[in-house]
Amino acid sequence: MNMKLLMRGPSPFGRKCTFAAQYLDLSDKIEISEPESEDQIRSLNPLAKVPVLVCDDGVTIFDSRVILEFLDCLAGGGKIIPSDTAARFDALCSAAMADGILEAALLITYEGRYRPDQEPYKPWLKFQQGKIQRALETMSKAPPAIAPLTVSSIGLGCALEYMDFRKQYAWRPEFPALVAWLNEFNAAYSTFSASRPSD
Repeated sequence: MNMKLLMRGPSPFGRKCTFAAQYLDLSDKIEISEPESEDQIRSLNPLAKVPVLVCDDGVTIFDSRVILEFLDCLAGGGKIIPSDTAARFDALCSAAMADGILEAALLITYEGRYRPDQEPYKPWLKFQQGKIQRALETMSKAPPAIAPLTVSSIGLGCALEYMDFRKQYAWRPEFPALVAWLNEFNAAYSTFSASRPSD
């Protein structure tokens, strides 16, 4: 099966997919490209969001968490999403929290990017930063395991480094346990370090 992964620039959600594909030895089956147009994305995903995985039979898969589950199935299952019920839902819930951090961080970015003629609305920024802080507090108490790799650790790694990249929340001074976790994660997976976002 050959597939095309459509994503934009330093998308942290796209990074989750490309890193998972590398880890699962599926990179040679996936062509990564930028969308040709907004109309193309709308035709593939009614929500007009990337990443979108386009299979060779024309089937489209979105969003990133569903793409990760699809890649896990292609690799035989139980690779990055545990098969055991308790471990599976623990990983999925933790991954959802990491996605929530990313979504809040993106909304902070968009507040400045798409309203350049207005001052950022501070109560909105504080609301989003509160989500990030609470989620990081929870995850710092019990970070996901470095190995075996799961959707939870992929999500957290991408979330932390996206905040390093875009500076939406200065998380490092407040959460030294997560600083140590991220250092260990990068040391364990060299392909993750290589995928670090840049403009």
